Amino acid sequence: MSPRSASVNEELRRRSRERLLHATVELVGERGYEATTLGDIADRAGMARGLISYYFPGKRHLLQSAVHRLMHLTLEAALEREPRTEDGRERLARAVDAILGLARDRPRLMRTHMAGILQAEGFVRCSEQQRLAELLRETVVRYGSPDPDTDYPLLRALLMGAVVAVLLPGAPMPMARLRAELFQRYGLDWELGVPPDGGPPGGTFPSPRQ
Repeated sequence: MSPRSASVNEELRRRSRERLLHATVELVGERGYEATTLGDIADRAGMARGLISYYFPGKRHLLQSAVHRLMHLTLEAALEREPRTEDGRERLARAVDAILGLARDRPRLMRTHMAGILQAEGFVRCSEQQRLAELLRETVVRYGSPDPDTDYPLLRALLMGAVVAVLLPGAPMPMARLRAELFQRYGLDWELGVPPDGGPPGGTFPSPRQ
């Protein structure tokens, strides 16, 4: 039997890594961070426990990479869904709705992720985070920013703040209100993206542009 080629080995490693990331998102979303062990993740991914350290230095790094991958894939799907568009304002609206939608649909996972970023280890830079960053920066460019290197970090901070506000235990902000604030800041019509049912809060949003 001939040995596998380098490209085949690389593809197998990629698939193994993605199984771990997917299993992490599932389990932390179901059980929470503390109740999920690396052994649980390995079992769900169908891998040996010891292999996790080959791909990730620790559980916190694994979780951040897993959530950043989920955010990247969710954002990519939102931007490329039919009807596809190159309109920068529509794409920015879709980006806002995609990230806020994760806070709505996966509250335990996103709350755990945001809490982890505020821990001593802080923000973990990884390939998944870089893909997410590139997609958000490209969205800012297509929106027409004259200074994307400044405007991209601001958009990222505003989105992170909105996610925290949606998930704040005991005093969550209504997602529609946060969406309205972000849309007004960027001059986006309420009807862009995927507007929630019920119309804008208070019914005082500007009319769609012609």
